[in-house]
Amino acid sequence: MVGALSGNPRGTGDMEHGHVGHGHVDMVAASWRDYLEMCKPRVVALMLITALVGTFLAVPASLGLPPLPLVAAAMLGIALMAGSAAVLNHVADAHIDAHMGRTRERPMVRGLVPMPRAMLFSAALALAGMTLLTFAVNPITAWLNLVSWAGYGIIYTLYLKRLTPQNIVIGGLFGAAPPLFGWTAVTGTLALEPVLLVLIIFLWTPPHFWALALDRLDEYAKAGVPMLPVTHGEAHTRTQIVIYTVALTVCSLLPWALGMTGPLYAAAALLLGSMFLRHAWALYRQRPGAAMATFRFSIVYLGALFAALLVDHYAFGRV
Repeated sequence: MVGALSGNPRGTGDMEHGHVGHGHVDMVAASWRDYLEMCKPRVVALMLITALVGTFLAVPASLGLPPLPLVAAAMLGIALMAGSAAVLNHVADAHIDAHMGRTRERPMVRGLVPMPRAMLFSAALALAGMTLLTFAVNPITAWLNLVSWAGYGIIYTLYLKRLTPQNIVIGGLFGAAPPLFGWTAVTGTLALEPVLLVLIIFLWTPPHFWALALDRLDEYAKAGVPMLPVTHGEAHTRTQIVIYTVALTVCSLLPWALGMTGPLYAAAALLLGSMFLRHAWALYRQRPGAAMATFRFSIVYLGALFAALLVDHYAFGRV
């Protein structure tokens, strides 16, 4: 995810000799940037945005902001747990990553970080995250994060990703949970409102990842990963992307329909949803470059939708 990696040029070094992920590197030592990359900081940042919105929505606008020290502790704890799971993903997927252009420069693929050290790093992050969440936030948020950690780092990475073309759909539930984490961090209880936000991210995940999979179809096939376009073909995948995008657009209006938000959010959800549908339709019609354009817009979509939630919350005093 993060660039600025030092070490072997593309296509040389350990990869040429087959020492993928677990080899010994004589010339290049891992830097802090390599360890940071293994935490997938861009993915974690998007998760933290949705979790942060959850913390603010948990407090009625009339009461002002949630306790900022609590919010800071929650964000750090969530980031540590998510980073730990991401490191597990790097370790388990090293051999798959070696076959894919966007991942073959990752530290584990290049042998910069030995597997025992990577596992120790992941464990340290998880231990720090669980400790912080348990004692500085609350136990329910800590346990929910642990479930998500196990779901993504173990169930999805080791099993679902390799066993079924529905890997993204099922595994997406674990990655959709951050708004719930933010809510429970402030309230210590579960509620319908954050579950709606989880549902939105759950429906967003398949078109987001399948658009990328269409663009990287040959790489996923070479790596032996049963992504939907590999197992069911491109046409079926494009159809599924349209279906999920329609469902996402409808679901994104539920917070407004149930009185959780005001008209500003509803207008933003309709606008963003129509733009996402336009990208999905262009992809369905097989327009050149539509797959990556859809993938990139999906990231903008999620960030903008949750920003609209936050602005609407303070503009109209809902929740």
